[in-house]
Amino acid sequence: MAAFIIANVLVTDDKWVPEYAARVHDIAAKHGGKYLSRSGNIEVLEGKADPLSLIALIQFPDKAAAKAFAHDTEYAPFGKARQAGSVSTLLLIDDTDLAGTIPYLPK
Repeated sequence: MAAFIIANVLVTDDKWVPEYAARVHDIAAKHGGKYLSRSGNIEVLEGKADPLSLIALIQFPDKAAAKAFAHDTEYAPFGKARQAGSVSTLLLIDDTDLAGTIPYLPK
């Protein structure tokens, strides 16, 4: 079952960004990860959202692969740099349909 990491990032010190952007893609790919978006073009359509610099959406084959990426020792220094230079969250979701009404998603 596919899983997705959603990274919500508000950059506070951008020194980490160039190396992170250049290297983390390959670490994610090592775990079957594929970036679907890494965008700063954020438009709030409803409600009130905290300020963000970018949102990244990375697809993995399953939750185990996503967790392996997030806990990879090769990723660790990049994660620490991101944490030090941003206010960010990494969320993990799968592709299930909680209500069970979308026919092409697992229930």
